[in-house]
Amino acid sequence: MAAPVTVYGPMISPAVARVAACLLEKDVPFQVEPVDMSKGEHKSPSFLKLQPFGQVPAFKDSLTTVFESRAICRYICDQYADSGNKTLMGRREDGAVGRAAIEKWIEAEGQSFNPPSLAMAFQLAFAPLMGRASDMAVVEQNEAKLVKVLDVYEQWLGENQYFAGDEFSLADLVHMPNTDLLMRKTDKAALFTERKNLARWWDEVSARPSWKKVVELQNVPRPS
Repeated sequence: MAAPVTVYGPMISPAVARVAACLLEKDVPFQVEPVDMSKGEHKSPSFLKLQPFGQVPAFKDSLTTVFESRAICRYICDQYADSGNKTLMGRREDGAVGRAAIEKWIEAEGQSFNPPSLAMAFQLAFAPLMGRASDMAVVEQNEAKLVKVLDVYEQWLGENQYFAGDEFSLADLVHMPNTDLLMRKTDKAALFTERKNLARWWDEVSARPSWKKVVELQNVPRPS
């Protein structure tokens, strides 16, 4: 078996979790190289060679290094196309139309869902861990933005089992880390549970073995 690829960053990071979930779906062996952001390791010269913007995650295999979690996930799907879940980026016979059905929702996640959901998760879940007070004005502003996105999602998922149609795909996977944070680590779960189609979708995708493993990895205590 080939040496595992390496993902650099803390598993608690939603972007790192996104890459880990993709690797698990693809049955690609990998190792996680912790990056202690509280000590500024993400700004160290060695890490900046992997990720010039000093953000997590970074990804490395025997061929290349990649940064930005969605780009990493696309690379994994293409480079390891014959491993694990072969339809994360659509079926080959569906061609460009099938891929576009997935790509548009990946883009929607990055542009419309990620900014408000991550801002809320940071204030409600991460700021307290850092000894900082949650800025509830930021939470309220971003919740108003997120509600509008979730209303669109609720309607779409009432007509489609998953974001890109009848099969789980990368379009679903990219949404999972921030959703999980809001569901499990904040008091905002009702944003999803009170929308029946979103709730049904989350029950299905969060039950996948890949995501259960991600949650397990996030709960592993860090070495002292």
